[in-house]
Amino acid sequence: MGKCGARELNYISDVDVIYVVDPGSLEDAKANTIGTALASGISRAISSVAREPGLWEVDANLRPEGKSGPLVRTLASHETYYARWAESWEFQALLKARAIAGDAALGRAYEEAVAPLIWSSAGREGFVESVQAMRRRVTENIPAAEEQRQIKLGRGGLRDVEFTVQLLQLVHGKADESLRRRDTTSAIAALSAGGYIGRSDAAAFDNAYRYLRLLEHRIQLFQLRRTHLMPVAEPAQRSLAKAVLGPFSSERPSPDSLLTAWQRTKRSVRALHERIFYRPLLNTAAKLSSEDAKLTPEAAQGRLAALGYRDPQGAMRHIEALTAGVSRRAALQRQLLPILLDWLAEGVDPDAGLLAFRRVSEALGTTHWYLGLLRDSNAAAERLCHMLSNSRLIADLLEVSPESVAWLGQDKDLVPVGFEAQWQEIIAKMSRHSDPESAMRLIRLIRRREILRIAIADSAGLLDQDQVGKALADTDRAAVLGALRVAEGIVSATGPLKTTVLVVAMGRQGGREIGYGSDADVMYVHRALPGFSETEAQEQAARIVAKVSSLLTQPLKPAIMAERVLQMDADLRPEGKNGAMVRSLDSFAEYYRRWSLIWEAQALLRARPMAGDDALAADFLKLIDPIRYPDTVEEQDVREIRRVKARVESERLPRGADPARHLKLGRGGLSDVEWLVQLLQLQHAGKHPALRTTSTLEALSAAVDLGLLDAADAGLLADAWRLASRIRSANVIWSGKASDLLPSSRRDLEAVARWCGYEPGHAAALEEDYLRVSRRARAVFERVFYGH
Repeated sequence: MGKCGARELNYISDVDVIYVVDPGSLEDAKANTIGTALASGISRAISSVAREPGLWEVDANLRPEGKSGPLVRTLASHETYYARWAESWEFQALLKARAIAGDAALGRAYEEAVAPLIWSSAGREGFVESVQAMRRRVTENIPAAEEQRQIKLGRGGLRDVEFTVQLLQLVHGKADESLRRRDTTSAIAALSAGGYIGRSDAAAFDNAYRYLRLLEHRIQLFQLRRTHLMPVAEPAQRSLAKAVLGPFSSERPSPDSLLTAWQRTKRSVRALHERIFYRPLLNTAAKLSSEDAKLTPEAAQGRLAALGYRDPQGAMRHIEALTAGVSRRAALQRQLLPILLDWLAEGVDPDAGLLAFRRVSEALGTTHWYLGLLRDSNAAAERLCHMLSNSRLIADLLEVSPESVAWLGQDKDLVPVGFEAQWQEIIAKMSRHSDPESAMRLIRLIRRREILRIAIADSAGLLDQDQVGKALADTDRAAVLGALRVAEGIVSATGPLKTTVLVVAMGRQGGREIGYGSDADVMYVHRALPGFSETEAQEQAARIVAKVSSLLTQPLKPAIMAERVLQMDADLRPEGKNGAMVRSLDSFAEYYRRWSLIWEAQALLRARPMAGDDALAADFLKLIDPIRYPDTVEEQDVREIRRVKARVESERLPRGADPARHLKLGRGGLSDVEWLVQLLQLQHAGKHPALRTTSTLEALSAAVDLGLLDAADAGLLADAWRLASRIRSANVIWSGKASDLLPSSRRDLEAVARWCGYEPGHAAALEEDYLRVSRRARAVFERVFYGH
């Protein structure tokens, strides 16, 4: 196997092998016992130290099941394993399998048995993900101190060349037997001869590979040990430079010239990887009459499928639409697409990403700046590709607001616009558009634009979770205030205004802790203007409130599936759904004095004026502060809060939902953390002003400072709350749909994990982290909230 199988050994290499036995007339178990004894004896004879060192190291770790599997298997056992249980990367390793010793007939039988499996492996489910994950694992396992010195495993190293060549062999070798070569240089030549990569690219790739192998050989000869690291000492580098250049070179060897040539080769390998994979696809799609490589439609689709595209035919249509013709735009797309397709393929849904890229490109195709931005700014181009292939919400918003791509070139353009700036813009728009429908459309467009800006900044890692929540809350506040002013204008067109209206944010909106797609929990308060009766004011306030909700929930045109209008939810008002939608301040005062329940005081803990009259807002806060921050809380009220919480858990959790995976109402979810914090606020905020905040995390921190909660317990609760909130937002970002469940689909979980900051291929780590932290948070909740 490996370099021995391909006849590519270094001076100091280990020898990768797999052992196969033919039991003949023996039972399999007996044959395996004998075979194991023979294999162990071979390794001892070759590797053991006597008066002289061992010859070389024999490594059998590439066998089925690796170190956990038996050292020796029968041919039938090998066939069964590869047909049923082998991972895709194992077929990549089998490309180099060659019988080198022992029974020749058995060797031929083994090679013939695995060949069909090797050349059909590119069509296996999960092939791309498995091979890419294996490549990532190799890179991740490089010690940090060695990362920049690796000739073999690092970026632009030997493994990158071999990975590229082997993947192309697996994709195209099923139909073209000329590609079935074991060694890398012969495989490159065969790929070039077959038209799968261009001649110039093949020559450059071959030269880069030979140069890196030369470095590897010379380093091992110099140190007489197996190593793939560039030396750091200057004398060693100088010696290596002389050895690489040779005695007849006209160039003067030096450490600087050596390192410069090596770095240039590494950059070349990375660039060639992209060109070799994608340039022939573009030549085929654009129907170019080029001497360079072109693929048959079938080969092009096979290559796209191997790179992660689930609909290769559709992908080819998009590439064709982007690159066909002789226009400057088509030429620039052909120049850019090799690397853009690679970046798109790194996403969870490259097909959707490519479709979105085509739509954005078609919308912006005639602009002077778009393709120039992608050509001149690698960061902007990579950022765009990763967003389009990982987020349905961002892709859909960019499709209707393609000019926002310009923000990707400058981080300063992604700084969220504050409430005051948004409100001033809304005032200016309203002054120029007296028509209520036009004014409201512009307000909703501003909200859409700012949500997109926040999502892009979030995707780029420019905002933390708290900043995202505050920015989204500011955007909703500006839109609600604009809708309120438009609604008042509509009503006042038929007569004088008789009342002032206040919109009070509740729940997570009140705490400025919302996510993408959050509704707005609100209450409406009004106060009659002088000269008008309470009855007249109440009737007009109800009309204004109904109009506000109607204005905000009208979808924008063009509508997009992933966009959620701002739904106003007033269920937390006095008497809930049975109560009046809007009440006067005096009516609120009377209700809270006579009938208020403890859960309503709990809900008021997150009340925050959102839009409307400032004087009315101040008076409303003055009214509710004694209610939500009482001097004492009766024990019966504490029991009632606990009873209501238990009922919510049993009645509101959706039927069939797994409590361990429900982010809001499940075990250790958002509800557990928020109810515990709110109970502490009700019990102690009357005496401790530091607890008088609408923010869950600020109240949690204050409880620790006041000695009401252990710091370790608070840390667990905060971690669970943050992670659940982040996953909720990620569900919307990925799919465009709100969901309170930790995804169970592997693909959805992978997308959510990436948004939450996990590396590709680590979806299981997110799942484990959430289940662990929520379980521990639940234990804290039960101990503190219920006193268990």
